[in-house]
Amino acid sequence: MSSRETLLQPPLPPMRVRRAWPTMSIASCSILAIAAGLLVAWPRPAAATEAIAAKTPNILLIVADDLGWRDVGWHGAEKIRTPHMDRLVREGVELDQHYVQPVCTPTRVALLTGRYPGRFGPHCLAPSNLRALPPDTLTLSSALKSLGYATYLSGKWHLGVLPKWGPNHYGFDHTYGSLAGAVDPWTHQYRAGPYAKTWHRDGKLFEEKGNATELVASQAVTWIREQKRDQKQPWFVFVPFQAVHIPIDAPDEFKKIYDGVTFHDNAKKDDSARRFAAFVAQMDAKIGEMVRALDATGQRDNTLIMFTSDNGGLLSGGNAYVSDVAPTPVLSDNTPLRGQKGQLYEGGIRVPAFVNWPGKLAPRKVSAVMHAVDWMPTLTNLVGYEFEENPRWDGRDMWSHLTGEKQTAQPRTIYWAYNKSDALRHGDWKLIARRNGKRELFNLAEDPSEKRDLAQSDPQRTAELVALLEKAQKLDRADIPDDAKLPK
Repeated sequence: MSSRETLLQPPLPPMRVRRAWPTMSIASCSILAIAAGLLVAWPRPAAATEAIAAKTPNILLIVADDLGWRDVGWHGAEKIRTPHMDRLVREGVELDQHYVQPVCTPTRVALLTGRYPGRFGPHCLAPSNLRALPPDTLTLSSALKSLGYATYLSGKWHLGVLPKWGPNHYGFDHTYGSLAGAVDPWTHQYRAGPYAKTWHRDGKLFEEKGNATELVASQAVTWIREQKRDQKQPWFVFVPFQAVHIPIDAPDEFKKIYDGVTFHDNAKKDDSARRFAAFVAQMDAKIGEMVRALDATGQRDNTLIMFTSDNGGLLSGGNAYVSDVAPTPVLSDNTPLRGQKGQLYEGGIRVPAFVNWPGKLAPRKVSAVMHAVDWMPTLTNLVGYEFEENPRWDGRDMWSHLTGEKQTAQPRTIYWAYNKSDALRHGDWKLIARRNGKRELFNLAEDPSEKRDLAQSDPQRTAELVALLEKAQKLDRADIPDDAKLPK
């Protein structure tokens, strides 16, 4: 059976559903869930009212690009300084087992739709300039907008490089940043080619001077400051930074933070590590500016702040962008996790993450297993979104874990499809299945650094997880839709 075989089954009949559908683990997946097949109609929300809008929180969602596990203070970074994020973690909820996809485009798909990226086609399993989402896809931004939210995006889109595929077509009122992937911090350009120039405002390309991280953060701060504490309209501000993706550089003021600090005894590696540390410090400082804007405008107590990286850190990198920035032979630190960005080991998919909402979420560490697909059901349930049909999310509502109402998490199954290998976590067990037939099995409770492969010593458990993986793969789409491809 092909790992990309598509089930073309009839759609579910229309039904009225309040709040989200309960998520079923793959192990207990019912015939009904499998029969759902591909998404054929997105839910129609109830009309927004001022009463609903007045009770719902503002949402500030911040996504770092390629930030590694140990690149932050709360995970023990020895020299990199992240005081603003550290404080948000101390005063908020640290997410100790928050998973994403191994690279950028797939994580953004999962985060904004609540569904695994393979559900939309194989082009969503890797960094891609193709159109990732069908035009009628329900997204977090379109769901919130339907409830009366003002919606903004400042930063990296990477879910379709053409303006007609941009974020304004997926529920964002106003957008700014790069349509393609990461860009050079000074030229704002992508890789050489027809899509090198990708900087835009509301889908219109333009050129602008300045540092990309400064510009992205400034736009977000401006939007926040324009709101008022007694607002009738809540807002959703999505800030997917290009930081700290290569090319690696930051303004001198952030490099000076590390004056007198030696990162490496090799000059080139020391310069590389210093630039990377400055880049992280810059992003941290910009997050601090957003929090100060919330405080200054009296919105802090009604704003839920969420933070995650889109994948694990990259250990070393060149520079394939339209850029004069030097390569970086030293980048992230994912220890004690194994692996890096682009891999299905923990270092590639388990990332720094937290949520913070004063007075609503008490400071604590949550060890429940979470994935980017959980945020769609969690947030839409929180704000009272209603459905008429099953959205067939892969995620689950995790709000009761964030509040502490639930102290113990039920074992769950999480699935990753990527490049030449797939992975599945079921309870404490994790399978990595390469397309060449090689299998690796780890017990993450006993071996979080994935040093002991148990596939050969426990063939029965390996076979059980392979069977679960094959069930998950059946719900992925096998082909790339013609209208998702770039023109020749």
